[in-house]
Amino acid sequence: MKMKTVLIILGIFIAVFALVQVYTLISRSRIESYPFKVIKTFKDIEIRNYEASLFSSVTLPTNEFKKASSQGFSILAGYIFGGNKTNEKIAMTSPVSMSLEDSMTMMFMVPKNFSKENLPKPNQSEIKFHEEPAKTVAAITFGGWANSNKIETYKNKLKASLNTLGISYTNHFYFLGYNPPFDIFNRKNEIIVELDKGFKNQN
Repeated sequence: MKMKTVLIILGIFIAVFALVQVYTLISRSRIESYPFKVIKTFKDIEIRNYEASLFSSVTLPTNEFKKASSQGFSILAGYIFGGNKTNEKIAMTSPVSMSLEDSMTMMFMVPKNFSKENLPKPNQSEIKFHEEPAKTVAAITFGGWANSNKIETYKNKLKASLNTLGISYTNHFYFLGYNPPFDIFNRKNEIIVELDKGFKNQN
């Protein structure tokens, strides 16, 4: 009897887990994304042109990925889930972006139906809004759960590939995360770096 109960509970758990993953997959396909075009593909990396976009952001006084990502996500998610002067909910966008500097800045792209003028004022003063200009970047993709070691590994792989190809880049690196925390399968992460202004004249 106990074994039957355990099997029933396990079956329910598996069914709920599967439904959550399917729902997440469907929801992800409807999320507005940071718009870009791939202009060149190499073995391990892509070269992309990103459109100018508006971002909400918060800067954390740490370069520890786990701590910065947790704190930054909590602050910005609180804002879009109604933590603002009008209690207005704002749609989540993808990916979540984080600068890879001594002080990490987490950024959420603002949906295109908003502008700086009509965005609700945040309750937390550390939340800022800024326009990211159009830019050309190189990107490398990796799966699984992101952590500081993986980020450093793929950052170095990206640099090595660009050095081999003779493509000049800046020191502006970013981590991009595409999955909510409860996604288990098919997790997607990227490291991107802004290229020098003269890239269009290269290759």
